Amino acid sequence: MKLGWSNLLGGIGVAAALLGKAAFVRKPVALSLEQRLAMLPLSNAPVTAAVTIRWNEYQVPFVEAADDRDLMVALGVVHAHLRLGQIEVMRRIAYGRIAEMVGPLAVEIDRSLRLFDFGRAVPAMLESMSDEDRQLAEGFVDGINHVLMDGAEKPAEFTLLGFKPEPWTLTDLLTVGRLAAADITWLVWMRLLPHRERIAPAVWKALWARLLEGGMPSALAAQERNLGERALAAMLRSGSNSAAVAARRTRNGAAMVASDPQLPLGLPNAWLIVGMYSPSFHCVGVMMPALPFMLLGRNRWIAWGATSLHAQGSDLYDVSEQPAESIVARTVTVRARGARSRRLQLRESALGPMVSDGLLLSSKQSLALRWIGHQPSQEIGAMLGVARARDWESFHQALRGYGVSGINMVFAGSDGRVAHVLAGHLPKRPQEAPDDLVLSPQAATHWQQVADTSGMPVRFDPAEGFVASANDRPRGGDFPVGYLFAPPARAERLAALLGGTQPLDIDDLRLVQRDVAGPGSLRLRDALLTAWPAPPHQPAQQRLLDALNYWNGDYSQDSVGALVFELLLAGVAKQLNDSHQLRAYQTVWMTQSLLLEDFTALPAETLRKAVEQALPATAKQLQKHARWGEVHRIRLKHPLGYFPGFGRFFNAPDFAAGGGNNTVHKSGHLLQTGRHNASFGSCARHISDLSDLDANDFVLLGGQDGWAGSANYLDQVGLWQRGEYIRVPLRLKSVQTAFTHVTVLTPPPSRTSRPSH
Repeated sequence: MKLGWSNLLGGIGVAAALLGKAAFVRKPVALSLEQRLAMLPLSNAPVTAAVTIRWNEYQVPFVEAADDRDLMVALGVVHAHLRLGQIEVMRRIAYGRIAEMVGPLAVEIDRSLRLFDFGRAVPAMLESMSDEDRQLAEGFVDGINHVLMDGAEKPAEFTLLGFKPEPWTLTDLLTVGRLAAADITWLVWMRLLPHRERIAPAVWKALWARLLEGGMPSALAAQERNLGERALAAMLRSGSNSAAVAARRTRNGAAMVASDPQLPLGLPNAWLIVGMYSPSFHCVGVMMPALPFMLLGRNRWIAWGATSLHAQGSDLYDVSEQPAESIVARTVTVRARGARSRRLQLRESALGPMVSDGLLLSSKQSLALRWIGHQPSQEIGAMLGVARARDWESFHQALRGYGVSGINMVFAGSDGRVAHVLAGHLPKRPQEAPDDLVLSPQAATHWQQVADTSGMPVRFDPAEGFVASANDRPRGGDFPVGYLFAPPARAERLAALLGGTQPLDIDDLRLVQRDVAGPGSLRLRDALLTAWPAPPHQPAQQRLLDALNYWNGDYSQDSVGALVFELLLAGVAKQLNDSHQLRAYQTVWMTQSLLLEDFTALPAETLRKAVEQALPATAKQLQKHARWGEVHRIRLKHPLGYFPGFGRFFNAPDFAAGGGNNTVHKSGHLLQTGRHNASFGSCARHISDLSDLDANDFVLLGGQDGWAGSANYLDQVGLWQRGEYIRVPLRLKSVQTAFTHVTVLTPPPSRTSRPSH
């Protein structure tokens, strides 16, 4: 897709203007917690009575309201106060308005986003929404608008990206929700389509069959090539671990839940820690900014966690041979910062929008997208139902309305039992895997029947006393929920850690979340050792051999063996593999499995020669770096941190990271021959022990506050590194003791009724 000279010149102009502005942008002013809370617009709030928001030292709020709708207003206030810049960026991405922020170079990205049409199902969703859910969601929107329109100072995104306050609507809220539910398969398609067109058909067919053996989108898929991919990757629920342990497996005789979601790493964090109390809701958990529900959490009776199901809720169809009269087009206007508006044509076939016309899924073929997210479902109502559930039956029933994107939900009840259920709406495709990434139009018949949560597998009160999900292939079911899943390594490791003979407690779950053992890599290590060149060795190469021989799969930041293994593996892989094939391998998490297959199939002399050729560069790197954490780093970047000049004010210093692609504590990376930043991995942790209403622990990789310069912008990084947590109690007396900073939302003096809509 060509950008055109006008877009290019306009983009250079906007970039120059931003660089000029950078000269006047100073380091953000340091703000204490008290100063940040003083920025809240508390009076004349759209509530019917006073609402108390208590805050702890990490700016984690606990909202107490006498009315459910007032609770939702206060939650909207909290989200906008802490993450206004973040949710305003999300809103513009959802509508394909990136060019308004960064100029005409993003026009073609906006074309792709508008072809995805995140808001397509919203009118039908509004029509089918219950009165109660609508009132609660509208309250949340009113809270966002109270901060947006009545608050004083705005975050840096408003100045640097040219935002003007625009009131939110319920349509906006649901459209952003659909962006958050984008199909993770799209990232795989974005990476694989170019290779599919460049590789010989027979070679591609064989490669595609191998990729389907179970490879979820990897660090390469999450590593953005442009703003559009960065936007989608940041929102997708790409990975996670979540486990529930039954009462009979715990020391205190009560069930427990532990979850750590995995997403592209950046600032602000993708989650908010929140507590709440009203007549219908008494919960603690984590929420995604701009979404009015808890995806991970706990109430007085149950606890729940979630991971991405890696459900394929989409198909791509080749509509190149469809009659011309079956293709319709509409014209939209895209405003571009610093340049004239563009009018773009968006084409659509009977099978869906022609996404190949856009930059993100550009193809020589005419490709149409069918997505379950273009059909109505009620995620807000479903998850609000989960928050109010008191037992397994009400929990499971609430999830029937949940459509996209598919999730694994784990459950723990006060009766000590645990369960694992798949939630989502999916077409009932045949069990046979597809022959290609792109399907013929005839395959659309597979969408004639759509299943909901009630038609998908459930594991309830299993004999082993725990359930665990690590994005691995689901068990059972009479139709495939997807094709690209995580290797079994994390799930197997979780089973080993949770399933022993000794009962577990909350400290055990904390250790599980930080586990960096990677025993699944040892088979590939052994293949490299078998191919090691015959002596004599140089001293530097002998160090490599010794490190590999003594390595037990440990991916701690101090590990020498992990460093040698990863450096040598990357060097050997690049000696042996075509670049297109290797990048295709790295689009899914099955890279090590695929390489092991390749190494095993090679003549011994070929593999030996590749190892011999990779050894000098590996030895040279070992002279520069002594441990895994010296090359494997975490660097948290803000979207504004990509701009030269002032961007440094919004990013965090990098630090040594443990873990790897297939460890429980994931910190994903590509094949690397030197220092690199992990692009994807664990970014939040939650543990709840149902024996105690107050035993709910959370921590974010970063901080709660999205306001650069705030005392709570990066203050949880140290906790994260030390394996510490923030306790968020459920007992109101405990909250009053620990959450000592109090703010009160008050209605207008003459307020007698709720706002009209």
